[in-house]
Amino acid sequence: MKDEKEEVVSMMSCKTILLAALIFFIPQGTAAQMDETASDEIVVFAAASLTGAFGEIGDIYENRTDMKVAINFDGSQALRTQIENGAYSDVVAFASTKHMNKLMGEGLMNNSSVCIFTKNKIALIVPRGNPAGINNLSDLARPGIKIVIGTKDVPVGDYALQIIDRLANDFAYGPDYKKNVMANIISQETTVSYVVTKAALGEADVGFAYVSDVTEDMASKVDRIEIPDEYNVIAEYPMGLSAECRNPGMAQEFMDLVQSADGRAVLERYGFSPAA
Repeated sequence: MKDEKEEVVSMMSCKTILLAALIFFIPQGTAAQMDETASDEIVVFAAASLTGAFGEIGDIYENRTDMKVAINFDGSQALRTQIENGAYSDVVAFASTKHMNKLMGEGLMNNSSVCIFTKNKIALIVPRGNPAGINNLSDLARPGIKIVIGTKDVPVGDYALQIIDRLANDFAYGPDYKKNVMANIISQETTVSYVVTKAALGEADVGFAYVSDVTEDMASKVDRIEIPDEYNVIAEYPMGLSAECRNPGMAQEFMDLVQSADGRAVLERYGFSPAA
């Protein structure tokens, strides 16, 4: 009986040694490949101002490949914070180089993949019919005008403040221009989508948004007032692969589509301008 027990123990020891030997000789990287399940989806983090354009481009991509696209739209500063806190993404597209540069500096992007893929401008948007009679930039300083902008951390809000500073530095607008405009700001929103919504609902007389935000859906709800180039800000939109991207080949195909003739056509239809 004792011999049988010793034989069982001996057999178990041999199996243990054999298993350990097999594990030891697995080529480097194989264990990681075994743990990683193949994904049929790429995850894109995109600035809220890209909602319409990237929604269409995502549909084109899905129709041409076997991959699905899950797009998380939000303010660039919010997306950056999510990524810094561990949120997963394959492709990142921002409305600001500032936030992209931060991620690149933190080692959270594949830096060599990052490029400027499109540009945008700021415009004033007013409720359809312009009930407050906003006809020019001077009207922003009129007492009682209700203005909505983005927060200073969201790109559209940062750009709005830059424009207000440029106007204030022009003697034609008077020494109190900035003070009066800032006093008229009733709300600072975390995404440009909220700015557009408040203007469309008449909760504000005027808002600072992107030219691209007056989409076909919004054209019946808001009017756009152009800001002259000498005061305006040209927003550059960077895009790249995240450092954690698990499917760089298919993610790069999405980026290539965005920059292709088809992708540029969609972007331009939404009011974006070419990067080059």
